[in-house]
Amino acid sequence: MSLCQDRVVVVTGAGRGIGRAHALAFAAAGAKVVVNDVGAALDGSSTSDGPAAAVTAEIVASGGQAVANTSDIADWAGAATLIETALSTFGGLDVLVNNAGFLRDRMLVSLTEDEWDAVIRVHLKGHFAPLRHAAGHWRAQAKAGHPVDARVINTSSGAGLLGSVGQGNYSAAKAGIAGLTLVAAAELGRYGVTVNAIAPAARTRMTETAFAATMAAPQSGFDAMAPENISPIVVWLGSRESAGVTGRVFEVEGGRLSLADGWRHGPAVDKGARWEPAELGPVVADLLSKSPPPTPPYGA
Repeated sequence: MSLCQDRVVVVTGAGRGIGRAHALAFAAAGAKVVVNDVGAALDGSSTSDGPAAAVTAEIVASGGQAVANTSDIADWAGAATLIETALSTFGGLDVLVNNAGFLRDRMLVSLTEDEWDAVIRVHLKGHFAPLRHAAGHWRAQAKAGHPVDARVINTSSGAGLLGSVGQGNYSAAKAGIAGLTLVAAAELGRYGVTVNAIAPAARTRMTETAFAATMAAPQSGFDAMAPENISPIVVWLGSRESAGVTGRVFEVEGGRLSLADGWRHGPAVDKGARWEPAELGPVVADLLSKSPPPTPPYGA
């Protein structure tokens, strides 16, 4: 039996790039796929393209099962419609892959309110809204006595883990997604749901322009930046085999898979009373001497 045979999977932003690769990989693993894509341009503006329908047709032509959905996943009602599409079409929901996003890069001194709000909306609210509606369904199933073996795979970024110069809005949103993943994993485990995240590096519309040299496909040999390299860990995390893994962030690039080691409590000192500002200089210096320097942000 295939790894995800008959599991119902929702993938947001599945019309192109990494999301498309996820949808095709899940279908190849036997899943029934809801292919969500609003058909937006790189900056989030609307287009007349129908990428969700195209990917759905590709899956069906190869013998798989899929349905297209064009809901705006950062809209509360749109996210509800997305989850309902899975339930009404395939009779259930087993996996939610939150992937959709776009960029509006600016240095902080040039970043506008609209550019901030748009990126936070599509990445951060666009993760929360589908997650909230899916979680409501799974909680109802669990409380009704129906076994739940569900998965959520969120999409953070190296920018969210380390920061990225010129991407304050994107970095903040992706850091928020990592934090949301930890909270969701802790809260939803009681209902039979695991929640993990990936931080992928691959060639997409968002990266092939900003990092053209790094993302260029090689003349021959292994294409480390191909988006298809990201999907195997996502398919595995969406399978029944991953039941014991939750609250984790995996960095994925080419053939490299690593486990991100997030914020932890570091060196500490306790005076047992309130500090005076003037005495903190040597105290802070001592704490810093006991801890490795932070990894610099991308582009620093």
